[in-house]
Amino acid sequence: MMEKIGVIGGGPAGIIAAGYAGARGKNVVLIEQNNKLGKKLYITGKGRCNITNASPIDLFFDNIVTNKSFLYSSLYSFTNEDIVKLLKSYGLETKVERGDRVFPVSDKSSDVIKALEKFLYDNNVNIMLNKKVLDIKYKDNKFTVYFSKNNYLEFDKIIIATGGMSYPATGSTGDGYKFAQNLGHCIQELKPSLVPLEIEEEWVKDLQGLSLKNVKLTTYVDKKDIHEEFGEMLFTHYGISGPIVLSTSNYINKYDEKNIKFHLDLKPALSREKLDKRILRDFELYKNKQIKNGLNELLPQRIIPIIIKEANIDEKKFIHQITKSERNRIIDNIKALSFTFKGFRPIKEAIVTSGGISVKEIESSTLESKLTPGLFFVGEIIDVDALTGGYNLQIAYSTGYLAGNNV
Repeated sequence: MMEKIGVIGGGPAGIIAAGYAGARGKNVVLIEQNNKLGKKLYITGKGRCNITNASPIDLFFDNIVTNKSFLYSSLYSFTNEDIVKLLKSYGLETKVERGDRVFPVSDKSSDVIKALEKFLYDNNVNIMLNKKVLDIKYKDNKFTVYFSKNNYLEFDKIIIATGGMSYPATGSTGDGYKFAQNLGHCIQELKPSLVPLEIEEEWVKDLQGLSLKNVKLTTYVDKKDIHEEFGEMLFTHYGISGPIVLSTSNYINKYDEKNIKFHLDLKPALSREKLDKRILRDFELYKNKQIKNGLNELLPQRIIPIIIKEANIDEKKFIHQITKSERNRIIDNIKALSFTFKGFRPIKEAIVTSGGISVKEIESSTLESKLTPGLFFVGEIIDVDALTGGYNLQIAYSTGYLAGNNV
């Protein structure tokens, strides 16, 4: 009799797992609580779907922050080239953009979902939508999936692909962790990752909406420099956001939240010496103006009052009155504007969840549970996470493939 496989969760990891299990002739049922598959995929890449990253697969590991060695089997078994090839076989053309990010040529995430749905239909996967799993029980080598007390299905093997806790509106409500715990697994502490940060200083509110490009953000924990990011960021009413902030959040959630400070270099391309020369040139031009009007060509207008205030200078002071030590304090704040970490935004605002099922309890070569035979875990529910740029989605496909091929 044909083995019956249940896949819980119709995101990218669940879809790939179900499709490849079906390709091996298994009787596969894909169970999704939403009214359509891939709901989180729809919103990735601002609705365009950042499918994967085109960098060589060995460079992927530089962008994986948590438990990268656990993912060797998965990522080498099903690479970024493999997902692009699979989607192309279903008519989806892709393009590579800045940072080696891969997008559909159409810029529509819905086209990615359509291609993946065709893949499922081709491999005879039975898709059940609007089905919320309440519990999973394991007895006598069988798994019983309960939708209510008297409504359940039995399976020989189960793949749990329910995602994390981020974006709960897409269905990632953390149910999978509960199922895993009930089946004997340990959950590493769940934290938001790739998430905006709240800042202590009140002045950040004055900069709400200000976007900065080509800046450098350095993170200090107990005065020790632990991480640097270069690129774009955004000030918000609660703190900071944008690409370099999201990546930074992934590193600092490994630390105790106390005593974390940031230094923002607004002009990383200029050494202190070159910056001083540039400021002296501007000061010569505007020597009869007040200092608040003397930095307009160097910095965004809205941040100038903050720089002057943090340098402890009266903004009405005339430029020809500015001393060398005051000028040095201005340079200090342009090169290292300092502010203090207050907290992470809620996990529901995070792109991914850090933490999850302990990798010590999962076989990395098959993704089968070491505790319960026939139980597999894929995607974000596992304690693995990476930076932005398509890496987390690739982890989903690669782990899905490995489980689908071994279930």
